[in-house]
Amino acid sequence: MHSLSTHFDAWIRTEFVEINNELEAIYWQQQDKANVMGVGDNLKQELTGQGNAHIKQLLVEGNTDEGFENAFDLLGNVGLFMAACRRHEITEPSRETVSPLQEASALAMHIGASIGVTPRFATAHLTTHNRAVNGVYKRFTDLHAEKLFIDYNTRGILAYKRAAESLFKIHALGISHPITLTLLEEAKRALLDVIASNQVLYRELDTDAFFYQVRPYYKPYRVGKEIYRGANAGDFAGINVIDMMLGLCQANDVNYAQMLVDKFLYMMPEDQATLRECMRLPNLMDALLEAAKHHRNASWFEETTSMFIQVCKLHGDTAIQHHNQLVTKYIAHPSQKMAEQHLDKVTASGPPLPVLLRQLEVLRDKRAAAKRDDIFTRHCDLQFLRQCLSGNK
Repeated sequence: MHSLSTHFDAWIRTEFVEINNELEAIYWQQQDKANVMGVGDNLKQELTGQGNAHIKQLLVEGNTDEGFENAFDLLGNVGLFMAACRRHEITEPSRETVSPLQEASALAMHIGASIGVTPRFATAHLTTHNRAVNGVYKRFTDLHAEKLFIDYNTRGILAYKRAAESLFKIHALGISHPITLTLLEEAKRALLDVIASNQVLYRELDTDAFFYQVRPYYKPYRVGKEIYRGANAGDFAGINVIDMMLGLCQANDVNYAQMLVDKFLYMMPEDQATLRECMRLPNLMDALLEAAKHHRNASWFEETTSMFIQVCKLHGDTAIQHHNQLVTKYIAHPSQKMAEQHLDKVTASGPPLPVLLRQLEVLRDKRAAAKRDDIFTRHCDLQFLRQCLSGNK
């Protein structure tokens, strides 16, 4: 890595974190913990002054030709700086038409365009592609709540990826292949790991610490003239590969397809390629429904279908767990106690909280194959597969 990038990375790992820590301590002592205006202005000036000094040098040098890994890492560092400025309302998109962080915007857009990703920090920067130095990886603060959140988000994402990889491999083997059962069993184990990670978060992550000290760093911010939504824990291909390979969600569903389009550039390039490939493949549920016409009495059909139904149930359970426990506990409930002037800035994805919650409810019910009359789910198809098994006994 070039020396200027190295120096900037070192700053992100040290002074940047220390300044954010100091500001968080000041905010936390206030009666209105969400208020950041007119608070800690000297520290905010220090943050912008130091960050801009690094970025100006990098922009002049043109540091985007060292290969994807270095460019992506540098984009993450620029994005962390811009996200912190947004968190402390040094920048605020509703009062601006263009980001005041001109050099950071230019560098972020240069890198983002060159590697085919959105020009802001993404989930991967803090999870799956967050290089540790001497046992410590990058984050905004060294507060316990943030470390816990990133640790178990990363575990959950990696488990989802394992499940997705197993399901993706089935296409080349066929639904009746003996190894398909093994791959479904691997997907089941991975989804159980997702549930376990979510349980730790629900049990151990402090609600107020997350809501007031972690969540604000994931808000939308401007890069140049455009506002980019905040990083989302679902910004990786794995969870959608599971959706579509199981057949619980379809790429030709207009609302689901819109979500895929919206998240493409927030994912790693290799994830984008995987998702495009998955969107054209047939799904496992349809394959089993077709097989049931001729092979429902075959032992492979019974074993594979039984395991498939278990995997679908677990995928639905993770969606229910995420929405009914994590979103409710860490976003919906604390928002009810928030001062009214802050409510329009709660969500990282842009839309008002009630709109976001309705969108998440639909996605939860599709993944859980819930019985609903107003949206299409695979409830009846899963019921039919269960009946096939019970009819064989």
